Amino acid sequence: MKLRLVFTLFILLVAGLAGAGAGAGRTYRTDFARTENPLSEHGNWEGGKTVGLDWADVACAQGLAYGLEPGPTGYDDATALLTGEWGPDQTAEATVHYIRPNDRINEEVELRLRSALSPHRATGYEVLFSCSKTARSYTEIVRWNGLLGDFTYIDRHSGSSFGVADGDVVKATAKGNVITAYVNGVQVARAMDHTYPTGHPGIGFFIGQATGANRDYGFTRFKATDEP
Repeated sequence: MKLRLVFTLFILLVAGLAGAGAGAGRTYRTDFARTENPLSEHGNWEGGKTVGLDWADVACAQGLAYGLEPGPTGYDDATALLTGEWGPDQTAEATVHYIRPNDRINEEVELRLRSALSPHRATGYEVLFSCSKTARSYTEIVRWNGLLGDFTYIDRHSGSSFGVADGDVVKATAKGNVITAYVNGVQVARAMDHTYPTGHPGIGFFIGQATGANRDYGFTRFKATDEP
């Protein structure tokens, strides 16, 4: 009887552990330690130029991920998405690097959720933060509709509390039909949209009204998680 009880308890424990593993989400972390152009990290990333053709790629060097978009005009944001299977509820989080602030140009760091790339097509949600801390700063949640330059704003905020500085931590979540943006743990934007239920997390960068400043801003750390 005691042996049967011990065996039963063992089976229940194994089943419980297996169930917990089956329900666990996926996590990807990086501090961009490699030097790569475009960003790959052993095939874990795909790029806006390499795959999407009409957008720019992301590179990394000396612990910094940065965009390769040429500027000064156009919407060919540098884009990198994680490969593999990702659950629908996603969180992306990154640490901002930013030097030489210049409020006369547009420099943006971006988190991507439920996104996808294919030749001449890019879809998903972009949560972007301007690299500044002035009245012109902004946070926006944008839906990419597919073609280059085809996007829809679904939430927008401006003011000094909606930009980012060096060392700030930005985060974006997609839970059900709700997309939320945070800076240093404080919610700064929120929107509801039903268009994309699945896709990949990732990062992006934009520069406008300038050239040659791509390495002035970027991400030094990144983490993505999902829930099945």
